[in-house]
This record gives sequence, C-alpha cells and structure tokens, in this order.
Amino acid sequence: MHKRSHQKQNNDRFSNTRINEQIRGVEKVRLITDEGPEIVTIQEALERAKKAELDLVEVSSDQDLHVCKLIDYGKFRFEQLKKVKEAKKKQHVINIKEIKLKPRIDNHDYEIKMKHAMEFLKRGDKVKVTLRFRGREMLHSDLGMNVVNRMVEDLKDHANPEKTPAQDGRTIVVVLNPKTTS
Repeated sequence: MHKRSHQKQNNDRFSNTRINEQIRGVEKVRLITDEGPEIVTIQEALERAKKAELDLVEVSSDQDLHVCKLIDYGKFRFEQLKKVKEAKKKQHVINIKEIKLKPRIDNHDYEIKMKHAMEFLKRGDKVKVTLRFRGREMLHSDLGMNVVNRMVEDLKDHANPEKTPAQDGRTIVVVLNPKTTS
C-alpha cells in the first residue's frame, strides 16, 4: 500500500503534462523537431508521432500556439525521475542535536558532553545546548550561565552560536552552528 501511494506521488509530478490525444482544444501547434520549430496542425503532429513511433508531448501551453515535441515519453519521464532522485541524494539534511546540561555538572560529565557536541558539529549538525534548573538551583542562575558560556567558549573552534545564550524561565538555551571549512 505504501509503495502504491509513493508511485501516485511520482505520477502527480507529470499529471499536468498532456501527451498524444490528451492535447485537445487546439487546431495548430508549434512542433519542435531536429530541423527546428514549425507550425503544423494537431492531426499532422499526431501522424508524425505515430510514424516515428514516438509520443507527441505538450511542452508549453501558455503561449498563443501550444509548443509540442516528439519524444519517447516513457524514457523522458524516467530521466526526469532520475534527475529528481539525484538531486535528493546531493541534499544535505541538517539535524539539530540536543545536549542537556545541569548547573552542577561534574567535570568528567561535562567533557563527555562536549565531545559528543564536537562529533555532532563535525558531521555538520547543529547543536542545541540546553541547561535546565531544578528547584532552588534558580537562585544561582549565574552558575548555569557560566556552564553554558564555558561550553560555547570550548567549542568556539568548531562552532558559532546563533545568538548569545538566553535564559527563558528555568532553562538556558543556545544553538551552535558548525563552522564551515572553506
């Protein structure tokens, strides 16, 4: 069932392309051939397509004369889908990874969290550093801010903060963007 819906989605990309007998309501078309464009009747264009064992494909319908081409539509559609897949492969998805800290974090725990953040940044992901206060820890919010600033300072060779660390209620948040190597 999932496969079928995926195929439907791919077909939607070409649903506005009219081919062969689907091209209606026009008497003449501008036919693009190897020799160049020429204006012919729709019947003649369809006959040429049958003779050449190709499809008559409407390329553009927003002009005074509809523009059509003689091509193998199945092959054309396959090539277009292939291009779309290639473009998706080349895209780099940036994820946001979260590192959670506490105001009274042990030095060893801090080092481990920093190493994880460094790994995420090297992969090209953004890192969201979150420090959450619990109970009476709010009285010493400056200690929490020091921990977050220390993390930003220690990662300055690998990342740039989007904004300065900001406290919002019981949390301090900062998002670090990986530095581009160029």
